[in-house]
Amino acid sequence: MYTPNENRYDRMEYRRAGNSGLKLPAISLGMWQNFGYDCSFENAEKMCRTAFDLGIVHFDLANNYGNPFGSAEENFGKILDRGLRCYRDELCISTKAGYEMWEGPYGSMNGSRKYLTASLDQSLKRMKLDYVDIFYHHLFDPDTPLEETALALDNAVRQGKALYVGISNYNTENTQKIQAIFRELKTPFIINQPSYSMLNRWVESDGLDLYCTQNNIGLAVFSPLYQGFLTDRYLKGIPQDSRVGKGSTWIGEELNDSMTAKLNALNQIALQRGQKLSQMAIAWLLNKKSVSTVLVGASRVQQIEDNVKALENTVFTDEELTKIDSIITNS
Repeated sequence: MYTPNENRYDRMEYRRAGNSGLKLPAISLGMWQNFGYDCSFENAEKMCRTAFDLGIVHFDLANNYGNPFGSAEENFGKILDRGLRCYRDELCISTKAGYEMWEGPYGSMNGSRKYLTASLDQSLKRMKLDYVDIFYHHLFDPDTPLEETALALDNAVRQGKALYVGISNYNTENTQKIQAIFRELKTPFIINQPSYSMLNRWVESDGLDLYCTQNNIGLAVFSPLYQGFLTDRYLKGIPQDSRVGKGSTWIGEELNDSMTAKLNALNQIALQRGQKLSQMAIAWLLNKKSVSTVLVGASRVQQIEDNVKALENTVFTDEELTKIDSIITNS
């Protein structure tokens, strides 16, 4: 029988999502990969339990996570059954819908009320939950009126199937538009989930980070390690069992000599800070005022433990930040 660490809340930092009452752990567990039927259930369960033992109470899923689609949610439901479900009130569970999910016009990539409503019902059934804490629209749909998407998310809250709503992969312009609708509906819209890392800073050039800070929207950022680039895996080449080595990442071609030099230069700064490169990359994000939580993925328990250690040093000197920017912008 699983018994969680009684000191699990001692070391974790918790941050409000926007100006809402909901606090999220500084580091959350993203379940995009390594939690489906094609992966070890025993390992997935160990990772979830380890995360909870470390104070990670936020588990982030989506309808299409896992292979086949939906299997990450189904496995998470089983993990809840095997010892975590009795701690449901200590957990923040989020899911998303927006990408292609099932056959036919209603399960394709979209933001319609039909799709979002049906998808949330399916997700709740897979995880055996009465509600999720956050329900996201996974990506902007230019073919569906934003009013319809917003009303579908608002309706999920009014039905008691979600406590808060969020959006993912929305730029500043579309975030501003949908927030105006949510304000009129008085929907508890609290968070945007974009990709963001030292090597992927589109939220800065787009102005999304500044907009969200000024308008009380939290950022839950994913891919903080840029598909594994910001780890020590690629400092001396490409391991055959890595994402790039297996061809399982679409950014593998970016790992050229110039990128390798940047990674090694960043790693030197991390070592001077007493951190691994991955820990510094997470700390760099947590140093941003706009960031409520960093979503980390994992394939083994040790990675989760290492990532949480990033919290031991999240303060950067001006000199360190200047060096990091210089390394990243140097082509």
